[in-house]
Amino acid sequence: MDKLLEPINQFLQCETPTSWIEAAKDPKNLPVILIDHMVCELKAAQSAMYLIRKYAVDKDSGTALLEWLKPYEDFTYRKIGSWQELADCNKLNKSMVPKAQTAYGQDLIDKMVLLIKEELHHFYQVLEIMHDCGVEYEYCASSRYASGLLKHVRTYEPEKLIDKLICGAYIEARSCERFAKLAPHVDKKLGDFYVSLLRSEARHYQDYLTLAEEIAGKDISERVAFFGEVEAELIASPDEDFKFHSGAPTLA
Repeated sequence: MDKLLEPINQFLQCETPTSWIEAAKDPKNLPVILIDHMVCELKAAQSAMYLIRKYAVDKDSGTALLEWLKPYEDFTYRKIGSWQELADCNKLNKSMVPKAQTAYGQDLIDKMVLLIKEELHHFYQVLEIMHDCGVEYEYCASSRYASGLLKHVRTYEPEKLIDKLICGAYIEARSCERFAKLAPHVDKKLGDFYVSLLRSEARHYQDYLTLAEEIAGKDISERVAFFGEVEAELIASPDEDFKFHSGAPTLA
């Protein structure tokens, strides 16, 4: 595990604050950790789907992607259906067709489709754990974290896409780091689950970063460092809203 985490820890500019770990391992905060984690898995899938639809595929393929995520979005945002029904929904029923003359289209499709499949699988796994723990799903507002990163994304292309991919890399890297930090402090079943997520989260971070470098076609280290500073500030600074990606808790 240390070898897997080494590039993650080098990429991130700060560790998760001890105060966040103390709050996260408190049993009374388990419901918000599980629910927010579940929603984060869906948002990760949605973000990847947005990138494919906007930058890589034709209209019919984009429609198929929307249909793929719809049952998960219906359950999460509209409380339609039961979580058990989602067990059979993680299937993309159409081949993705890249837009013409998109040099990076197929690579973006391949990496993001795999990411979506894995995130939706993790979404369902969290629901299973919530069921076992007696945690009912209820609405959970977003934390400041993702929006705090994305507000710095440039508004013109291809820089906009490059920045979004860098943000995706940081979100996945931080998720990986937090699972590793939290795993020793929860019960064995939940800890084993968190450890099982590390490899895919680490690969997701690397896929996002690789795509950003390939699409830029030049050195992006300055932009990566910029978002690293933004991300570290969001993680290390005081935060009144305790969530999976929140900063240092200010509330007991």
